[in-house]
Amino acid sequence: MSHPSISAIGKPMQIAFVPPDFDAALKHWTQTMGVGPFFVMENIVLEDGRFMGAPSDCRFTIALAQWGDVQIELIRQDNDAPSIYRGDYLPTGGAMHHVCLLTDDIAGARAAVEAGGGLVVVEGKVGADGAVVYADCGPASTRPNAGAIVEILQPASGSEGFFAMIAEAAKGWDGRDAVRVVG
Repeated sequence: MSHPSISAIGKPMQIAFVPPDFDAALKHWTQTMGVGPFFVMENIVLEDGRFMGAPSDCRFTIALAQWGDVQIELIRQDNDAPSIYRGDYLPTGGAMHHVCLLTDDIAGARAAVEAGGGLVVVEGKVGADGAVVYADCGPASTRPNAGAIVEILQPASGSEGFFAMIAEAAKGWDGRDAVRVVG
């Protein structure tokens, strides 16, 4: 049985960065780029999270905003756990870290990644019924490939409403209330 290519999983919906200075990146995106508002979620830990096959309790903060058809994500790791957000998987200078694709079939997406030669680096549960994998889709001979990461998200029920709220808030945003902390 053949599997679809990685690009067939879904269209890129998000570009993510792990900036060296999270607050400076928020300022850059909101003030210089005019993107916002950003919605910040703190103290995230993936349920059953694994990094390179081993359990991981990586704790991180994300900020999400909509820029046209694309969501922008900024990530800050908040503990010292081994993760994709530090070390060999951290691009220098705050360059793009990964793109995110949405799927309703995480098992099929994982099979497509592996059939295409990708390496699943992170996996975990998201919410009550969602899941995520991050795959290094760069050449195996040059792994780890910071910046060649594809996140594949099977959103938890209700996520589409949250994503729609972020996109709606960006329409006609006037620069006020640029950073909004959410539950």
